[in-house]
Amino acid sequence: MKEFLSQHKIAFDERNVAMDPAALDELEKLGYATTPVTVIDGTPVIGFDPPRLKALLGL
Repeated sequence: MKEFLSQHKIAFDERNVAMDPAALDELEKLGYATTPVTVIDGTPVIGFDPPRLKALLGL
């Protein structure tokens, strides 16, 4: 995910749920227990889904 976003020059905030209890809490509040979860303008993308990411990012 990080490589994909970096290659497309998309700024992002990385949150490591294994190291950051607040990030884990945020993930659980979204209703997910797996990673990666990428939230783009309020829309969650579960897993690595390049076509969906490109559509949401306008790439």
